[in-house]
Amino acid sequence: MEKRILYFDCFSGISGDMTIGALLDLGIDQDLFLSELNKIHLDEFEIEIKKGLKKGISGTDFTVHLTHQEHSHEGHTHEHEDDHNHHEHTHEHHHDHSHEHEHTHEHHHTEKPHDHAHTRNLSDIYKIIDSSDLSEYVKTASKKIFLIVAEAEAKIHAKTIDEVHFHEVGAVDSIVDIIGAAICVEMLQIDEIQCSDINLGSGFVHCEHGVFPVPAPATLEILKGVPVYSKNAKKELTTPTGAAILKALCSEFGSLPEFIIEKIGYGLGKRDMETPNVLRVIVGKKKSPSTLTMLETNIDNMNPEIYSYLFPKLLDNKALDVFVTPIIMKKNRPANILSVLCNEETVEQLEEILFTETSTLGIRKYKVEREELERKFDKVNTKHGVITVKYAFRNGKLLKFTPEYEDCRLIAEKTNIPLIQIINEIRAEIENTKN
Repeated sequence: MEKRILYFDCFSGISGDMTIGALLDLGIDQDLFLSELNKIHLDEFEIEIKKGLKKGISGTDFTVHLTHQEHSHEGHTHEHEDDHNHHEHTHEHHHDHSHEHEHTHEHHHTEKPHDHAHTRNLSDIYKIIDSSDLSEYVKTASKKIFLIVAEAEAKIHAKTIDEVHFHEVGAVDSIVDIIGAAICVEMLQIDEIQCSDINLGSGFVHCEHGVFPVPAPATLEILKGVPVYSKNAKKELTTPTGAAILKALCSEFGSLPEFIIEKIGYGLGKRDMETPNVLRVIVGKKKSPSTLTMLETNIDNMNPEIYSYLFPKLLDNKALDVFVTPIIMKKNRPANILSVLCNEETVEQLEEILFTETSTLGIRKYKVEREELERKFDKVNTKHGVITVKYAFRNGKLLKFTPEYEDCRLIAEKTNIPLIQIINEIRAEIENTKN
């Protein structure tokens, strides 16, 4: 069974807009993405998607433009004096009631009819998500990301989650970033998401209420238990929104997994640095072992003739394999372990057969993993007639083939030629055809 893995390579950090840019760069249908994004039912933004370069690396630049504000609210809380970084931020460093509409830009806004959007709380954001026409996956994932941010902010500022007002993450651009990221992941039809160690950046940022260290308190709180480092930049590279997306969606953090690379995408950041300010994402395929269930029971007091009746019945009820292993039980009694390999969905019906058709009083069951070769069946014309041949492949390479037993048996009975001779002749004929 193949598993599609999405891997975030955060060598230059991560933000919400970089995330969507990188995922779109994998080849997502932009018109379909924008159509899904319109299901939020907000008319306060416009989207700009364009290709660009960062230090010679081509990628996708994703930007949210607010239609009812004089400028975007990305980067309001943490502005660098020497570098206007338009990554969105979710920090709530100035949320007393007297400063709900303050910004860190050099100029200040007077209140406009839509300025109430600046201070949405978690309940407000949940209402926007729940009243949308988005899929259940996107709704659930988006709310999970927002909750992670809310919990971090609440802890940092000694508030309850209900008291947290998202002056920045509640802004429309950040709502779009978080919901948009969830939409992209769903469109990619990914089975698992993993991430590298995360570069946080370093230094200090100037906020309206003082100078704060990088990484920001919210980012650190969110990334508890996640491997991080700081390298190559005296700047903030990872934003709380980017951190929350990873924390909510990734099942594993570490080095690049072993897989076959399928697609690569780059999301462009808004910084100009000595190193490329991009987020790299990689989609790969990995063969994963199938997970099955093994049913086992020890039997020492049953007529052995029953096995010849029991095996076909178990196989007819979708057991994948049935076998018996001789053992010696307590008091030196000879007995058998009856083993039945099956899928999870057939466990109950097979247990019912074992309880009703054997002398057992109990069944052990446990999960097992099975690696399988890829299989292909084909009809082959041979001198003995048309034979079904089973071919086995690994990573596209043919490893072995076998003429089907039942076909060979029927030919042997009809021609009175020894079965082993039939099998050997057919194998030799196929080998000659291959060469």
